[in-house]
Formats: sequence, C-alpha cells, structure tokens
Amino acid sequence: MAVTQPPPGIAFLPLLMRDQTLKYLLVAPAVLVVFATAVWPLAESLRYSFYAGRLSRPDFPQAFIGIENYTWAFFEEPAFWNSVWVTLTFTLVTVFLTTVLALGFALLLAPGGRFRVGVQALLILPFAMSPALIGVSFRFMFNPEFGLFDAFFGALMPGLADLSWLSDPTLAFWVVVMADVWGWIPFLTLVLIGGLASIPQETLEAGRIDGASGIRILRDITLPQLKPVLAVVIILKAIFSLKTFDLVYMLTNGGPGDATQTLSHYVYFNGLKYSNIGYSASVAWLMVLPMLVLTWAYTRLVFARPGEA
Repeated sequence: MAVTQPPPGIAFLPLLMRDQTLKYLLVAPAVLVVFATAVWPLAESLRYSFYAGRLSRPDFPQAFIGIENYTWAFFEEPAFWNSVWVTLTFTLVTVFLTTVLALGFALLLAPGGRFRVGVQALLILPFAMSPALIGVSFRFMFNPEFGLFDAFFGALMPGLADLSWLSDPTLAFWVVVMADVWGWIPFLTLVLIGGLASIPQETLEAGRIDGASGIRILRDITLPQLKPVLAVVIILKAIFSLKTFDLVYMLTNGGPGDATQTLSHYVYFNGLKYSNIGYSASVAWLMVLPMLVLTWAYTRLVFARPGEA
C-alpha cells in the first residue's frame, strides 16, 4: 500500500516545534503590527524633532537644526511653559480629587457597605462614555442659555445664573477638571474595590473587637494595606492626565485663550494647525520623558514580587 506523503507545510511542523521556532513565528505578526503602529512612528517623530519640518512646504522635512526645537521650547516660547503649568496643575488636581472620591465610593461599594446598589448604578454611565463624548456633554450642560448645570447652580445660588462658565479662564479650567474626574471615578473605584476585597477580613474583625472606631480602622488597618493599590491608581491616573487631549479639545479647545491648553493640545495646535511638525515632535518627546518615569514606576509596582514593592 502506498504511503501518503504529508503536505510540505505539515511535514516541517515537527521540525519547527522541536527547534522552538514556531512560537516566534506565531508572535511575529503581533510584533510587526506593534512595530508599524508604535515603534516606527516614534522613531520618525524623534527624527523630525531635529528638523525644521513644516507640512505646508513640499520639501518636508526641510533642514537639520539639531536641538533648536528643544531650546526654542525651553527658552523662547512662553506658550510652552503655560501648557506645562496647565498640564501639571490639571494632573495634580485631578489625581487628588479622583483618588479621594474613588476611594470613598469604593468604601461605600465594598461588601456590606451602605448604598451599594444605588452607587453602582450611578457609576455605570460615566464608565461607558468616551472622553470626547464627556467633553461634548459637559460643553452643553454648562451652556449659559440652556445648560443643565448652569440652571442647577443658578437655582441654588441665583448669582451663578447665566454665568459664562467656559468663557472665564478659571471657571473653564475647573469645568475641565470636573469632567475628567467624573469620567475617571468609575474605573478607579472598581480598581479600589478589588484592592479592598483583597484585605484579610480577620484584621478588620480584630480591630472591631478591640473597640477601634471606623475612622481608626480605615487609618490604621485599611489604608496601610491598600497602599500598593493606591500607588498603582495614582500613577495610572497621572499618566492619563498628562496626556489628556480629547476631553480638552471637545470641551474648551484649549480656551479661553490658552487657559486650558494642555501639552497634548499644544502639540496638536502646533503640529496640525500651524503645520510645524518638527517643533511639535520635540514637545511631544518632552512629554514622553515624565511618562517613561511613571510607566517604569507603574511596571515596578504591578509586576513586583511580594515584598519588593
């Protein structure tokens, strides 16, 4: 009886598996996609940051200028430092408010917490909305003519009625902060709920037996054991706050003036509106540096072995 020969592709399969080659072939498509969509664009943007590059001219990029784009941002451009200040202030305020409020909601939603079902229902809506949609929604809700929030605040305090929230630099900044905090609370709450669930109940029961109050249990037992999760939450929120763009673009577009112009919006403003790709690439890489530090800290916390973090 004639022996049927396997197809050539199948014949080489045992050899590939024996030589540990198959796993690399299976991973290769994903690696190529990451290289095409992340590594190569990053490398090109780094190269453009050393050029005088304007998309409005056909000979893009024009001339190699070394670090002039970086020195211009640091020493000649006050708008860059304004965006740095706005971004840092926005990051610190949103990280603090979001973490504190998310921790409060997590304590309410913890097993046995009060108002658990009602708070869970309230958290569903912002968790399902994109930042761009949140920006559009808040822009309408703070409209001085027909905005929901404007009418609500005006009913409580008539002096706030018909107030141009998005035309005042200070008020516009706090509206952006409010929208960002509202959108991020659900995710951070869910993370902190998981952290609270990992705390051994025996330690909490021991505190109650010893007569400790709820505040003391929170301060001396819950928060110390929740520190690793809180650190991850703070670092993760800081990373996303530093690169906030879509919310700002849809809500205030960086205005009024440059009161809410974050670094990401500043990069967009120079790169796409004024076609100054070289300068915007250099500012984008200046944003990468603090994010690399935060990402390194986040990776250390998440993948640290027990006792290392």
